[in-house]
Formats: sequence, structure tokens, C-alpha cells
Amino acid sequence: MDEGAKPLTAPPLIAVTSGEPAGIGPDICLALPGASVQARLVILADKGVLVARAAQLGCRIALSDFNHDSGAAPSGALEVLHVPASAAVRPGHLDAANARHVLALLDRAAHGCLSGEFAAMVTAPVQKSVINDAGIAFSGHTEYLAAKAGRDRVVMMLAGGGLRVALATTHLALADVPAAITRESLEQTLRIIVHDLLTRFGLDAPRIAVAGLNPHAGEHGYLGREDEDVIAPVIARLRAEGVDLSGPWPADTLFVPSRLKNVDCVLAMYHDQGLPVLKYASFGGGVNITLGLPFIRTSVDHGTALDLAGTGEADSGSLIAAVNTAAEMIAHQASGKAS
Repeated sequence: MDEGAKPLTAPPLIAVTSGEPAGIGPDICLALPGASVQARLVILADKGVLVARAAQLGCRIALSDFNHDSGAAPSGALEVLHVPASAAVRPGHLDAANARHVLALLDRAAHGCLSGEFAAMVTAPVQKSVINDAGIAFSGHTEYLAAKAGRDRVVMMLAGGGLRVALATTHLALADVPAAITRESLEQTLRIIVHDLLTRFGLDAPRIAVAGLNPHAGEHGYLGREDEDVIAPVIARLRAEGVDLSGPWPADTLFVPSRLKNVDCVLAMYHDQGLPVLKYASFGGGVNITLGLPFIRTSVDHGTALDLAGTGEADSGSLIAAVNTAAEMIAHQASGKAS
């Protein structure tokens, strides 16, 4: 925990959703009792899936039914809030019949966060394709939780390897990105980033570097007008208010140590502009964070890894990092409210 955050009197209660049951979500959740985490955890999952997966992995673990008022489970046990699967689960084999189970996990965790039952939620990976195969429009955790919380705009940010990279757009086809970046949307995104870095990360004056959209940040308009006509005016407007912003920077030279040494967060314009660098620096230990929600939500930086489910080869490092990041954010937020 950072020095600026005051310790809480009791560990925060964090809901951990187990994600796609045929993937590695159950596997990495089973590793949590042996990890050093600064929180009380409740795993939202089908209890039978966890029992079966533990047996397949040769993992001896005690499961305890979640009861908010009875206190944490005994040391070494996994506290479970049972959300039944809709169909039998086979590791590595997707079944669209379980799509609604996966969404029920998210719904229960989000409801608990909004009601104050949980201090935060952490999500194991889901398989977007199988949810869509079930006839349910689903583009990702970020968009789904924004809708559940009634927020028109949230921001995806990944952290790891000494970097924080936020995105101006998320799961869009590349052809649709330029039209999605407007002065209004970009200003809203930057205000959300600044707000959450202040309140949930304990940064007194966040320093944000903004990437350009086009190669060479548009080359003075010869490679596209968006950088000069949309991005630069928003930066100038917020700088006039005292926000520490720089850019738009050419993305190919933004992610170098000399430029990033005095930067707290980079705002990339689209998914594959910023995340390859972040994941190169931290894959398997990075954390996906949704900014702008009325509650704290973190997640792993990887997918369902169906080929690793039930093999014992899944790495729980990113999930553990996500839990500890959520706990740190809770502490910073509580410290701000107390001051």
C-alpha cells in the first residue's frame, strides 16, 4: 500500500467473479487462499465447479459458504457465494448455455457493490464470443458494467510494469475509431482519468501524456486532421484549468523511458495503440481497471486460456495483482473521504 493511504480497521470485502467456467477463472480463484492479499475475498462461482476443478488439479482446499455477517472464512479456506451454472461444465469446452450464468456473476457482484455490501469487485476473464453465441449482445466487462451502473462513459485503464495506459476508445473496429473521438468524448475521458487518479490512486496532481491518433500525430495535418482539430484543443482547454497534460505525442516515440519518467498515465486513442506496450511490460501481472464507475472494479490482463483450464499451468499472478490493486484503491478512497 502506498504511504499516502491510511490503513483500514478491517480488511475490505471484495467480490471476485470466477468468469467463464470452462476457462481458467476457477483455477486461478482456487489459488487465492495461498496468496498474500490485503482483503477479505468472496468468490462468486458455482460451488460444484470449484469442487470439481480442485479435484482435477489435485488441490486440497476447504470451501466456506459466504455469510456477510459471520466474518471471514477460516484461514486457508475459500469463501464462496454460490451462483449456479446453467449447464454441466467441462474445462476447455465452451457452452453457450452457461452465458447467462457468467452474466449472473457480474450482476450479483455489481449489485453488491452498488448496495455497499462489497467494497469492490474483481473479475476473472470471460469469453465474449460464447456470450454473443447465446444471442446476448456483449462487447466486454467495461461496457457491461457501465450499463449496469447507469454510466454513459467509463474508461478502461491497464496498469503494470511501471505503466498506466488508459484508452479513449475500447472495443471498436479500427475503421470506427476516428469518428468516436470527439472533443466532447475526449474531454469527458480525461476528466474521468484525472478524477480517479486523484481519488482512488492518491495522486495529488496527475501527469497525463496524450497520444496522437495518426502517425507522427498527424504531421501538422498532412496525415490526418484529428490531432490538430480534436485532440490538441481539448488538451489546451484542460491545461488552462490547471490539469497537467501534454501531447498529442506521436505514439511511436511516446513509450520511451525518457518521456515517461515524469508521467503518471498515458491516454492512448485506441485499444491496440497502447495495450501492446503495456502487456509487453507486464503480461501475467498487469491489472485492468475500469475508471468512472461508482464502485471500484479491477480485472486480470488476460483471457480465458481454455487450453490451460484444468491443467495446473494457469498463472494466478494477474488475479492476485488485481485484488491487491483493488484493496489499495479502496484504502485511498477511504483516506480521501476521511480527510
